[in-house]
Amino acid sequence: LAQSLLALFASSLAISLVFAIIPLCHNVVVLAVVMAVAGLAMGCIDTISNMQLVKIYQKDSAIFLQALHFFVGFGALLSPLIADPFLSDTNCILANGTASASSNLPHLRKSLLPHQPGNLSRYDLPMKGMVVTRVSYAFWIMALINLPVPIAVFFLLYKERMVPCLNGSSHPLLSADELALETRPGDKDELSTAAQRPHTAAGHEDLFSCCQSKNFRGASFTYFAVHITGALVLFMTDGIVGEYSGFVYSYAVEEPLAVVHKVAGYLPSLFWGFITLGRLISIPVSYRMKPATMVFINVVGVLITFLLLLIFSSSVVFLFVGTASLGLFLSSTFPSMLAYTEDILQYKGCATTVLVTGAGIGEMVLQLLVGSIIHDRGSYSFLVCGMIFGCLAFTFYALLVFFHRMYPKPSPELDEASPDKAAVPEGTGQYQR
Repeated sequence: LAQSLLALFASSLAISLVFAIIPLCHNVVVLAVVMAVAGLAMGCIDTISNMQLVKIYQKDSAIFLQALHFFVGFGALLSPLIADPFLSDTNCILANGTASASSNLPHLRKSLLPHQPGNLSRYDLPMKGMVVTRVSYAFWIMALINLPVPIAVFFLLYKERMVPCLNGSSHPLLSADELALETRPGDKDELSTAAQRPHTAAGHEDLFSCCQSKNFRGASFTYFAVHITGALVLFMTDGIVGEYSGFVYSYAVEEPLAVVHKVAGYLPSLFWGFITLGRLISIPVSYRMKPATMVFINVVGVLITFLLLLIFSSSVVFLFVGTASLGLFLSSTFPSMLAYTEDILQYKGCATTVLVTGAGIGEMVLQLLVGSIIHDRGSYSFLVCGMIFGCLAFTFYALLVFFHRMYPKPSPELDEASPDKAAVPEGTGQYQR
């Protein structure tokens, strides 16, 4: 836990520093390095936060994962609204003829679509002159908004006596048994000592324990199959999130829809808005419904939505309805799949890393793939690609369910004989690993 919190502190602080530095980057190579640091920091936060929620709450982690990813979607929805007042509707470089160039910007944006570059020579946009833009303020505001996060993590480290030079006088916020669940008064001393034992014994191996080769000795084929198929489901679904939010605007402004640019600009916001709404709805729903059922509803819903989008591809109204529907069905796929896979694998935390990595790779690769296909085949291929990815996601989910049925269940005798099980009396409600 200490290593995880230190990594969260360093990563969240790095994000604030990166956002403060971005407006000062006047070289594309420097900007690329800074953005790479931000990507690494966000990857650490994504993996560690998911992994720790799974380890702490185990069978109840689905609710907390849904809440975590609601705030991910909420941030994605909120940050463009913060940046919007600082974005210019005119060219950011003042020179002779700037007024006429500014009026050409909407037409230039349309001509810059991937598969129809158009004749850009007729647009006169100055490349040299005095720069007039306030977009730097948006980055600095985001840096300040993020700053309370590393401060809060450091405060938690301090209160839990995990800061080496500052652990003398602070008192922990919660004892180990209080962090899990309320216990009977007579069992508190026994629970506290039992809960503290794993922390002292595990030491520095906690963070990387799932990567040790000894954990794979004697593992069945289905153990690896569950990891791979779960990662492939998220590879497809998170890839759909990336490619849809990235290309739905380009698809809308092209023929046959030819949506007005300002109206088409609402589509990504609508998509992320319904992702956020879906994750908010999923918090109470996950308390009543199994993660496997939620994932099934999600992948089937994505498949049906893309099928209807293909059928009504000439309808602007259904494009908006389909975008909202797709956001709703994709919203809880990641946290539900994470909870489902970890439930199969007895909450070891290894699946979290594999699934987060698979999702991140899918979001990157499928955007590149769809971009190149749209460039060659036209805008209609955008929906065809989504349909193919949805079919693959459903196929991989069916394989995951198949491997789940084959996966050996833990022996009750081994559970009863384990030291942790013996240390915690029945009925205390203590979460077990």
